[in-house]
Amino acid sequence: MSRWQQRPLLAPEILAEAKRVALDPVLARLYAARAVRETRQLRLDVEQLSPGEGDQGLLGLGAAAELLADAVRQQRVVCIVGDYDCDGATATALLHEALSLCGARALRYVVPDRFRWGYGLTPELVAQLPADTEIVVTVDNGITSVDGVAAAKARNLQVIITDHHLPGAVLPAADAIVNPRQPGCPFPWKSSSGVAVAFYLAAAVRRRLLDRGYLGAGAPHFGQLWDLVALGTVADVVALEHNNRILVQQGLKRLRSGRARPGLAALLECAGVEPAAVTAATLGFTLAPRINAAGRLEDMGLGIRLLLSQDRAEAAELARTLDELNRQRRAIETQMSEAAQQIVDDLPDCGHNLGLCVFQPEWHAGVIGIVAGRLRERYHRPAIAFAPVGDGFLQGSGRSIAGLHLRDSLADCVARAPHLLERFGGHAAAAGLRLRRAHLDEFVALWNTVLAERLTTEDLEESVFHDGPLESSSLDLELARRLEAAGPWGNGFPEPLFWGRFRICERKALPGGHWRLHLDDGAGRRFEAIRFRSPELPPGPWVEALYVPEVNRYAGTERLQLRLHALRNGEENGRTQ
Repeated sequence: MSRWQQRPLLAPEILAEAKRVALDPVLARLYAARAVRETRQLRLDVEQLSPGEGDQGLLGLGAAAELLADAVRQQRVVCIVGDYDCDGATATALLHEALSLCGARALRYVVPDRFRWGYGLTPELVAQLPADTEIVVTVDNGITSVDGVAAAKARNLQVIITDHHLPGAVLPAADAIVNPRQPGCPFPWKSSSGVAVAFYLAAAVRRRLLDRGYLGAGAPHFGQLWDLVALGTVADVVALEHNNRILVQQGLKRLRSGRARPGLAALLECAGVEPAAVTAATLGFTLAPRINAAGRLEDMGLGIRLLLSQDRAEAAELARTLDELNRQRRAIETQMSEAAQQIVDDLPDCGHNLGLCVFQPEWHAGVIGIVAGRLRERYHRPAIAFAPVGDGFLQGSGRSIAGLHLRDSLADCVARAPHLLERFGGHAAAAGLRLRRAHLDEFVALWNTVLAERLTTEDLEESVFHDGPLESSSLDLELARRLEAAGPWGNGFPEPLFWGRFRICERKALPGGHWRLHLDDGAGRRFEAIRFRSPELPPGPWVEALYVPEVNRYAGTERLQLRLHALRNGEENGRTQ
């Protein structure tokens, strides 16, 4: 049973300022709970973006931009090495498009085959690079590719690393490294996405070409790249700190105004989403899964082609292909998730396992990350799902809970038993690894030993934080509109989640384990509500709910809808939270 707790007001000083500037009191309360200390932090115009260069800039950005600016002027062959997730795909497309706009004509890009070579710039991938490659630029990967960079240097290639993942003990011997998390980097926004780092590099290259007079009067503007930056940033679930919120907001403005690139416009049409209705949630739950479906089931090259396409007919065809792949992915995911839950439920000591590890020989390696995420949600435990990738190896993908840095826990395992993992990498919340099938049981035992040292009892008790109750009179369509406009909301800047007590008047089961409900607040007001992915509901009739007020758009109309995050039994006259 999860604990429901009201978020504390981390920055109460915003409440006083809110009165002076006539800021909506509900929004002021939300901002105070999200550590917004002054209204200046709410400004999301481009001018507020942190500069990439200067005293607080990205270490290595100048050197990388000089190399690429020279490459553009000399028409040297540049090969961009991407990644097979949405952040990597958008970063690849962005840098390719930006350099093309700057006049580069000798551009290539490759994405590792996750089933053959795994993640990043590996020696095996270097061997597959086009023979005429002169400069390699990684995006969303490379910071741990010590052997891959060495292989590239052995081919007399110049290497630029752009990444945002945590570095290892030794940095690769690249010609330039741009990563806000590398030692000594003063850039304050450590949660930047891979595509954001690529955007900063592209902007720095453009600036140097302008300064040298190479671009002339027809210098390109990079406004058309904002939708890529926003999509990759939200898709990678990085913390929406102020800088990231600016990046996402600029992309949302472009998408909502109907100026999306053809590929994203086609994906929105496939999903039945009007441009004006696009939010950060649309990026994360509608567009990103369709892009990711290419990397999960086939080849992320499909996703990159869609993002780069300027032909609407081609984009529409690629969007339909990705939409169908996403349907296939959902079917595979459902089967694997059900099997994984059964494995966990059948464990004799299920409740005592700190970390959940599941494996089936028939599982698809492209979907294991989603399965791990479902296990984490259901059991509130760190989880890793494994699938075979050939030659006796397993690929694992893990998802963690608050309180456990997943990548660091894997590094601890390697420090104690270096033979266990062939490779690993990732973040606090998500990580990937590869090991031999014969080592799986040993790894599971060691990982649980590490978790026992790192996790506390409090870590294993799930807490759901909410924003407290709303006055019933405040809960209307206009409030939902104001909340939507106050975004972008997401990881690190969570969307508003309110507490309330309601009586269930009507309930209707929908396909896929969803529910349509009508709720009464006890004062005569009724609300439409939706509950996703919930096999059953509390018997009621009175329930306590955590909900998000949102605008339900359908057939040109707008109505208030409560999206129910959690429900539990509640008494009619029970105590208020």
